[in-house]
Amino acid sequence: MDKQKIDIMAKKLISHSITLQKGENLLIEMFDGGNELACALIQEAQKIGCNVFLTIKSNQMIRSLLMNCTEEQLKINAGFEAERMDKMDAYIAIRGSYNDFEFNDIPSDKMELYQKYYMKPVHIDRRVPNTKWCVMGYPSPSFAQKAGMSTEAFEEFYLNVCGLEYDKMGYAMDELVKFMNKTDKVRIVAKDTDISFSIKGYPAVKCFGKRNMPDGEVYAAPVVDSANGYITYNAPCEYLGFVYENVRFEFKDGKIIKATGNNNSKINEVLDTDSNSRYLGEFAIGINPCIKKPITNTLFDEKMSGSLHLTPGNAYTASNNGNKSAIHWDLIQIHTQEYGGGEIWFDDILIRKDGIFVIDELKCLNPENLK
Repeated sequence: MDKQKIDIMAKKLISHSITLQKGENLLIEMFDGGNELACALIQEAQKIGCNVFLTIKSNQMIRSLLMNCTEEQLKINAGFEAERMDKMDAYIAIRGSYNDFEFNDIPSDKMELYQKYYMKPVHIDRRVPNTKWCVMGYPSPSFAQKAGMSTEAFEEFYLNVCGLEYDKMGYAMDELVKFMNKTDKVRIVAKDTDISFSIKGYPAVKCFGKRNMPDGEVYAAPVVDSANGYITYNAPCEYLGFVYENVRFEFKDGKIIKATGNNNSKINEVLDTDSNSRYLGEFAIGINPCIKKPITNTLFDEKMSGSLHLTPGNAYTASNNGNKSAIHWDLIQIHTQEYGGGEIWFDDILIRKDGIFVIDELKCLNPENLK
């Protein structure tokens, strides 16, 4: 990729995304590629006098470890990684992929152990609430293939998406934050979807390149026991090595009481990870104008203009409804006309129809106003 653009991205990540300061400790974890960006990040961090730590990981090797892992093995590994994370001020994950389905054949009981005894103590309990972090995808032939693009075209798309003026986007998001903060009841209506829940009392949070790259969403936590109705997600979702499609949840008093899709068994295994996995941790509205269709990569798809995601599992610290879980499963519904349309209502006021904001105060978030 273009070295000049990589250097610009590294500066944006260090200065904007994690606001790294002199003397702080930064951990960079690189998965399946991204050497150029990792090198640029190291150089940029060292320029301002930071301590940089690097881990290079392979999804293929992680698979080998997990195929026959034990609870003891994962606890020991989580122990020293958690101790290291406790010493970090900031964290950047560069997530490339040689094969998006590398984890597809890991036994479900082993994935459950991995979520409970590694991901939760290291990332959910420590990294997410206690560090300045940013997780980003990185172009690869595998990503390009899933997106239906050549590798070169996908790299260009990636650089354009990550090169948006995120500060400008952040200012525009302020109006949506204000609107969500005074909202009690949210209703979502779309094909095979009619669900209502409350976000009263939980602050809206704008995401404009601080935690993800690419970015572009505003989220809040739903009141845990408030969701009633049903929702069908119309974007494919790759999660832990399997692509889920046509996932449908039915809710009663906040809990998913029925879950179906292209693999009912796998869907319910995820939702049965722990006692809180069937409750919601996040409701978010996507607004990134450069992402117009799903590419089966959640980091991109959940930011898509005209989309929303309603997420079972762990709530984020910044908008915390108390739901603690080893999973955080972002599933996406697209409301543009191409995908069947849809509506978002705040306290009986229609705020977005078919992916377009219709309230005057929020029209600044429509694609033509963010590019």
